[in-house]
Parts: sequence; C-alpha cells; structure tokens
Amino acid sequence: MTTQRQGPLVGLKVLEIAGIGPGPFCAMLLADLGADVVVVERIEAGPDALDLGSAQIANRGKRSVAVDLKTPEGVETVLRLVESCDALIEGMRPGVMERLGLGPDACLARNPRLVYGRMTGWGQSGPLAHAAGHDLNYIALSGALWYAGQPGEAPVTPPSLVGDVGGGSMYLAVGLLAGIMNARVSGAGQVVDAAIVDGSAHMTTLLLALQASGQMRTERGQSLLDGPHWYNTYRCADDRFISVGSLEPKFYRELCAKLELEADPQFDKPYDARKWPQSRKRFASLFARRTRDEWCTLLEGSDACFAPVLNPDEAAAHPHMRAREIYLREDGVLQASPAPRFSATPAARPGPIPRRGEHNDIVLSDWATG
Repeated sequence: MTTQRQGPLVGLKVLEIAGIGPGPFCAMLLADLGADVVVVERIEAGPDALDLGSAQIANRGKRSVAVDLKTPEGVETVLRLVESCDALIEGMRPGVMERLGLGPDACLARNPRLVYGRMTGWGQSGPLAHAAGHDLNYIALSGALWYAGQPGEAPVTPPSLVGDVGGGSMYLAVGLLAGIMNARVSGAGQVVDAAIVDGSAHMTTLLLALQASGQMRTERGQSLLDGPHWYNTYRCADDRFISVGSLEPKFYRELCAKLELEADPQFDKPYDARKWPQSRKRFASLFARRTRDEWCTLLEGSDACFAPVLNPDEAAAHPHMRAREIYLREDGVLQASPAPRFSATPAARPGPIPRRGEHNDIVLSDWATG
C-alpha cells in the first residue's frame, strides 16, 4: 500500500539507512511533512537491535526495503535508489558507510545533486569521533546538561530529547533542507555533518547570552532559569507535580496575587538570589497543601505561567491538547501529530508503520519511473 502524501515536502525523495534514535526521527519528521521516505533495513533484525515491530513509530509514513548491505547486490540496490533521491540519511560511526561502498564519494558519483546527511553524536572528526556514546554523554560534553540539577547534586538525566532530537534530528533536518535548496540552485550536492555535540552546544545560545550579560552564573542554582522559586517544579498533596515559570515581574505579581503572598516580605524581591533557597522551601510547603487538580483550578489559564506536570497519557487527554489534536492513536499506539502546522499545505495524519521489507517489490520501479 502506498501512503497518500500531503504536506509542504511532497515530491521530496529521501533514502534512510536504518539506524536508531536521531536519524530515524529526522526521517520521520520529513515523512510527516510529505516527503517520500524509503528506509533501507536489514533482512533480519541484528542481535543488538531494538526491534519494536508495529510500535516503531519513527518508521510511520515510510516505505521499507530490506537488503543485505554486505553483498554486492545489496550495495547496488541502494546505489540505484540513490540515483533517484534528493537526500540520504545515515547514522553509522565514521567510516562504516565507506567500508560498505556507500560513502559520500560513491553516492555522489551516482547522483551529483544528492545531499548526504550524516548523523552522529561526536561528529565525523575530532578525538572522540569513533567512540561509542549516547544522548546523555553528548549533552554532558557540550555543556547542555550542566544546569539540569540543583546545587550540590548530580545533574538530572533527561529523556533522550535534548541531544538526540533537539541537537541531532532537528539540526540534521535543517541541514538537509538547506542543502537541498542549495542543490536546486547550484546543481551540486554536498555532505551534511550533523553532530549532537554541535547541535546541543548551539542550543545553549540563550544561556550563553544570559551568561555574557551577568544573569547566568556558572554555579547551579544561582541563575534565572535554575535557581528561583518562581521557575521550578513542586510536589502537590497527591504526590503529583506542577510547574511555575513566572519569569517577568508582571507574571510574578500575578502568581503572588493568586497565592495571596503580595504582602509577604519574603517574596517582595523576586530577583534577589539570596532569598531563593528560603523562598523555594516556602513554595514547596505551600504547594504541598493542595492536590495538582486544585492548583490547576486556581492557576491554569492565568498569567501566572503555570502548568501541571503530565505524563503522556494525561497530556493526550488534556483539553488544550485535545483541542489542538496534538496526540492521536493509530492501531492502538499513542503518537504525536505532525508538527509544525502549515496553512496552505497541511500535513496528513501519520502514515502506517511498514513491515520490514514490505515495499521491496515496488520501490525500485516506483522511484525509477518517478
């Protein structure tokens, strides 16, 4: 079955060499927005593979071919597909694609307009280029993890979003689209080296600006976004959590008014870091007196900059999220809808998750005649 494509990237052809994490997510993002993405998978899952089967959401909307890249026939199959595509995505360690005979030189020889996207943690060069690693390691080295913790405590390990998705997938997507735009003008393709250490370091730009202006100190718990009582999360009476982020004075005044703290001298100087530790304790004690839902009734929708901390199922059921149809279920699997949104070329609902090798018989002829 061929997915009916819709969105701003209809007509774009992307070849993905199956991997894990940020590469597949980037390819999914492009497929969500209408690109024809063909993922090249192993004939059988490898011994170290995390095979999620029908729950492999990152493969939604793609077409799957299964080939043996260790054979000349398999390599030639991929090179034939390369001839027809705008971009290629691979997430192997540096040198692996070259050893397979599918490196940039071989692929660009078959398609000079190809944009060859390389997704790694450490990058294609540098002392760590060939070392193993994961999201946490990359954002630790880049500086992006530093402020994720309180004074005297180890940084909190975040989900694989800051590095893999934020610093990896999104930067690769931007790089590929920029390269494709350039290729359509110049006629020449190129290699995009998307490294998570590069992207996650680039994402710290706002923090670096605060640091340069003296508003973000190196010590954790002493800066605007990691120390104040008005920018934190708190436990409620039902052991659920809420967040407040009342950064600007007018929003802080609104929060204090809602909490009936306007006359309390402890909270009269929100930017005085000397008061933050005691103010955090007072806030923690205050928020622990009511349930999360009770705090939602008082604060949600106001300018106090408030939100409950929800798990994915709760988020999917929230009225705001439902109104925007941000989550959906396909075949019983909770998924996030395509983003961002386009007025003239809206994306379709996510396409189905293909079976391994489901499209072997049609992709080559389809792309050859497309």
